[in-house]
Amino acid sequence: MSEVSPWLQEQLSKYEQLQATLQSILLQKQQVEVELAEIKGALEELEKAPADAEVYKQAGMILVRADREKLKAELMEKKELAETRQSVLAKQEERLRENLQEIQNKIREALAARKAS
Repeated sequence: MSEVSPWLQEQLSKYEQLQATLQSILLQKQQVEVELAEIKGALEELEKAPADAEVYKQAGMILVRADREKLKAELMEKKELAETRQSVLAKQEERLRENLQEIQNKIREALAARKAS
C-alpha cells in the first residue's frame, strides 16, 4: 500500500484534534449539568423550608448563616450562568460534531478514490 498523502495526514490529524476537543466539551457539559442539578436542588430545598428557618451556605470547609433572599438571589444567578454555559457548550458540541462529520466524509472520499486508482 502506498504512503498516505500529506493532505490526508492533515485531515486525520484535524479529525483527532476535533475528537479530543469534543471529549473535553462533553466533560465540561457534564460538569455543568451536575452543577445545575445541585443548584436546582438547593433552590427547591430553600423553597420547601419554612420562611422563618435559618439557612446556611458553604464557605470553604464551613457553613455560615446566610440571608435567605440574598442566598436565593445568589443561587438564581449561579443557575442563570450555568444555563448560559450549558447552552454555549451545546452549540460548541453541535459545531464540532458537524466539523467531524465533514472531515470524516472527506477522508472517506479520499480513501475511496485511493482504492479506485
